[in-house]
Amino acid sequence: MTATIRPNESTGNSARLYMALELSQKRWHLAFTIGVARRPRLRAVAARDLGALTQEVVAANRRFGLAPDAPVVSCYEAGRDGFWLHRWLVGHGIENHVVDSSSIEVPRRQRRAKTDRIDAEKLVALLVRAMSGERHVWRLVQVPSVAAEDARHWTRELDAWKGEQKRLTNRLRGLLATQGIAGRIPRTFGDDLALLRRADTGDPLGEQLRERLRREWEHLQFVRGQIRGLERARRAYVDQARAEGSVAVIHHLTRLAGLAETSATTLSLEMFGWRAFANRRQVGGFLGITGTPYDSGERRRDQGISKAGNARLRQLLIQLAWVWLRCQPESTLSRWYQQRFAGSPRQRRLGIVALARRLAIALWRYVTWGEVPEGAVLKPAVPGAPALRAS
Repeated sequence: MTATIRPNESTGNSARLYMALELSQKRWHLAFTIGVARRPRLRAVAARDLGALTQEVVAANRRFGLAPDAPVVSCYEAGRDGFWLHRWLVGHGIENHVVDSSSIEVPRRQRRAKTDRIDAEKLVALLVRAMSGERHVWRLVQVPSVAAEDARHWTRELDAWKGEQKRLTNRLRGLLATQGIAGRIPRTFGDDLALLRRADTGDPLGEQLRERLRREWEHLQFVRGQIRGLERARRAYVDQARAEGSVAVIHHLTRLAGLAETSATTLSLEMFGWRAFANRRQVGGFLGITGTPYDSGERRRDQGISKAGNARLRQLLIQLAWVWLRCQPESTLSRWYQQRFAGSPRQRRLGIVALARRLAIALWRYVTWGEVPEGAVLKPAVPGAPALRAS
């Protein structure tokens, strides 16, 4: 007797359930399928309702005729929800992939339909293609460990407070400029408010303006206090946690002349301390400082760097490249820059990006295999500093 199998069912032991999640603030849209040319099963659940998500996975297994313990492969786009869902899915036996949303292919029409249901259906189709062995379907995000993700919060918070300090300082200067007052803001600014005079008449500032300046100044003092506290926390982190991991990277980076503790700590926690790179192209791609040529028919031009990577680290590496030229003038990297880009100011500005890419690759080789950049000057080793471990 021959069993009757419906077209949407599968009895193979190797069959897998593919699931794509389109996440939003209020609802999650789910798309399930078991292979190519299969119409996906589309469902929606309340956001962060993990019980409903589990029930939908069980229902999808039953709908496609899979065993209750059939393997499940899922994916979702990296975004505001971070990696907690990835860890939950992996913890429940689901193979999950976090996708870089900017790498997903989209139609080039001027107007195209876009809804969460359409995005989920498209995402599950790409998942099937990627799991079938097709390369270059998308780019995946490497998920940091809980410890690595937690350790980098204070560096990002420090950058946020410094940005707030800059905004407050510019706001104070802008308010003073409306009264014809220019110059730096002294440390005694709060006590000197009553002494400030309008440039046109010499009269004291208006009462409401003085009160606003006082509030802005007090806010600025609070922000500066937060910055000082975070900087003390950074020094304590580097001094006390010397055993292993990113701290070893910090100590060895600071041995290079031109790299101070702040930049070395940021590079370690955001890049070298937990992220594994297979080659130099991955280093450049992670920072978004790889070239993007445009060559089509008779049209050939360079579109500049991709800027598809970590913007904070890209900015830091460009700043370090300028510092490297001053502190490591006899290194091979500095000589290469001077020989090739020592012309006009525009050439130097363009060349510093190329130097930043080469410097990032040289630092990666240094922290991975201990290869000191050729011609670079090292500071004396710190007694008791941890040794780098080859990856």
